[in-house]
Formats: sequence, structure tokens, C-alpha cells
Amino acid sequence: MAARSLNKVQLIGNLTRDPELKYTASGAAVATFGIATNKSWRDDSGELKELAEFHNIVAWNKLAEICQQLLATGMKVYVEGSLNTRSWEGDDGNKRYRTEVRITDMILLDSKGKQGVGIDEDVATDAPKEEEEPEIEDEEAQDDNDPLEEDLPF
Repeated sequence: MAARSLNKVQLIGNLTRDPELKYTASGAAVATFGIATNKSWRDDSGELKELAEFHNIVAWNKLAEICQQLLATGMKVYVEGSLNTRSWEGDDGNKRYRTEVRITDMILLDSKGKQGVGIDEDVATDAPKEEEEPEIEDEEAQDDNDPLEEDLPF
């Protein structure tokens, strides 16, 4: 029997940038955006410390279009999905890596959507600047819930 494993991510945080929607050659929608999460604690001297983490988020198909329509910088969201790391060769010839959360579910936690319309249904800050990466390629036969099984050079 093969060993079992789990690749599941759940985050609640604020968008660090508006979703950017693109389409692959076959017409699949892909949205990318960032989410910041933070934690705070007191050190041994009682001083309050804070740490922010920045997460790269990718949504595909209908969920990508929904994210682009409803989300904007600063909004609080819940996202659920899996961790994926992809690689590509940079312009300088060096191999680059990027770890992303490929979401399969998103819930808007703010009471108002992007256009100021109240949202009452579930729908499937300053981040560090990232270097430009290659375009997303097609995911033709991929189902909405299937994890990426190949490297996607962007």
C-alpha cells in the first residue's frame, strides 16, 4: 500500500494586488494575485512582534473570472487549495522556482464586493515586488479540481 499524503492549504488574508486575469491559448481563464497573512506575538521582553507572509495565488477557469470580478487590493478573503511549485529558465539561463497556492475555493469575507455590491454567497499592503516571469501556458485537459501534473513555464 502506498503511503498517503496531503497537500491542502487554507488561508485567510488580505489581497496585496488586484487579480490579473489572462487566458491561455485554448481559452482557459487564469487569475493571479497575492494575499498577505500575518501573525503577532510577544517576545521574552514583552515587546509586540509581527511577521507578514506573502502568498502567490493562482485560480483557473470560472473561479479565475469570479476572482477578477469580485476582488480588489485590501479585501479580506478565505482561499483553499494546494501548494504547487513550478520552474522555468530565466532570461539569464538560471532555473527559477515559484511556489504558489492553486485555489479551488474562495470566500469573500468583506461585506462589499469590488463594485460596492453586498456579497452574501460563497464563491468557488504591500507585497514584495517580484521579477517578471514567463506567461502561463495552456492547461487544456485539466479539470477544475485536478492538481497540476506538469511544470507550467510562465
